[in-house]
Amino acid sequence: MPVTESLVLAAPTGPSGPPAPAERVRPLRRPGRWLATGVVLVLASQAVHGLLTNPFYQWHRFAYWFLRPVILEGLLITLQVAAYSAVLGLVGGVLLALARLSANPVLRSVSWTYVWLLRSVPLIVVLLFLYNLGALYPTFGIGVPFGPAFLTFDETRPAPDMVIAVVGLSLAEAAYAAEVVRAGLLSVDQGQHEAAAALGLPGRYRFTRIVLPQALRAIVPSYVNLLIGLVKATSLVFYVSLLDLFGSVQSLAGTYSGDVVPLLLVATAWYVILTSLISVVQFYVERHYARGALRTLPPTPLQRVRVALRELRVRFRKETAR
Repeated sequence: MPVTESLVLAAPTGPSGPPAPAERVRPLRRPGRWLATGVVLVLASQAVHGLLTNPFYQWHRFAYWFLRPVILEGLLITLQVAAYSAVLGLVGGVLLALARLSANPVLRSVSWTYVWLLRSVPLIVVLLFLYNLGALYPTFGIGVPFGPAFLTFDETRPAPDMVIAVVGLSLAEAAYAAEVVRAGLLSVDQGQHEAAAALGLPGRYRFTRIVLPQALRAIVPSYVNLLIGLVKATSLVFYVSLLDLFGSVQSLAGTYSGDVVPLLLVATAWYVILTSLISVVQFYVERHYARGALRTLPPTPLQRVRVALRELRVRFRKETAR
C-alpha cells in the first residue's frame, strides 16, 4: 500500500548519553509509476489540444447545432424508444428466464429457442423484417392450426414507425436480458433457497423477498451494460424511417454537407451524456443493493471529495505546525 504519511522513528536510548537523533522513514520510490503518469498526461494533453485547436471540428457549428429543435426532437424520440424497449425487454427477459428455469420441458425448449434465435440474428435484420412484415404476411389469424381462424388481423396497413422500432428492439433486448436475469438468479446460493423453504415461506415470498434482492446485485451491472447498448442501438431505427437523434443528424448532414463532422460530434456528445446519466443511476442502485452484503457502503463521489478535502486540510495543518 502507498505510504501517505512520513513516519518518524526514534532510536532507543542507552543507559547513559543523549538519545540518538530521529530518523525519517522515506516512502518507497516508484519511478515506473511516475514515468507512466507522465506519459499518460502528455498524451492526454496532446489529444485535448488537438481536439480544441483543429479547425476541422468546427466547434462554433457544434455549438449552433447542439440545442437546435430538430436535434432535441430526435433526442426525445431516442429517449422514448429506449425507455419503452428497456421496460418491455426487461419484462420479456424475466419471463424468458423463468421459463428457462422451469421444470416444464416445453417452456424450457421454447425459451431456449427464442434466446438462441434472437441472439443469432443481427438487430438491423430484425427491424427490417418487422418493417416489411405486411408484405410477408398480409393477414394474421388466431385459431385452430391448419383449420379455421377465429380472429384475423389485416397487415396491409403498415404499423407506425415507433411501434416497429420499439417491438424490434424489445424482442432483441428480451433475449439478452433473459440470460442476464437467469445468471443472476443462478448466482444466489442454493442454501438460501433451502433455508427459505425450511422456514415454510411461500414460493412467491421466497422469490420476491429473498432470492430476487440477492440476484439483483449480479443482475444490475450486466443489465445496465445492456441498457447502454440499447441506447446506442436506437441509432438503427433510422433504417425503418424513424428520425431519432442519429436519424436527425444523418438527415441534416445530407442537407448541410459542410457540417458533417460537427453534427456527428453533436450526436456523440448526446450519447455520452445519456450513457453517463445511466452510469450514475447504476452506481446508486448497486450501492442500494450492497447494503446487506458489505459492512461499509462504497462512498459516493461527493463523499470522496469531502474526505479528500479533509485530508488536505489535516496535512496542511501538520505542515504549517512544524
